[in-house]
Amino acid sequence: MQDKPTYDELLGFIEKFLDEEIVPNVAGSRGFHARVAANALRIVGREMAAREGALAAEWDGLDRLLETEERPEGSAALAEAIHARNAELCERIRGGEADPGAYHDEVFAHVRRTVAEKLRVSDPGLLERSQVPGTA
Repeated sequence: MQDKPTYDELLGFIEKFLDEEIVPNVAGSRGFHARVAANALRIVGREMAAREGALAAEWDGLDRLLETEERPEGSAALAEAIHARNAELCERIRGGEADPGAYHDEVFAHVRRTVAEKLRVSDPGLLERSQVPGTA
């Protein structure tokens, strides 16, 4: 396994190349696609950096809303288990368990935190530009 360059360094090199060499020198749709590609690399970098913490936070939130379960090892298994637990939460919501009341407030807070974390990855400044309360 190689230590250098790291994945974030590689992503940074490609971003810089696209931003500084390609985008300013290519017009039209190719320039636009180069900007899109550079932005996609930034999103991938943020996703990789935040993935473990975001998965752990979402699991903990689901543990508070559903029955506590043992957290799976590894991010792929954890992501798959979170997907299944989110499906269970959706069923509970559809079944009326999250209608107004204390559980509703807990579900709403969990969903707000989870969506805010996903938005921080896809567009870090969106929440601040939108001034969405409770997402800082």
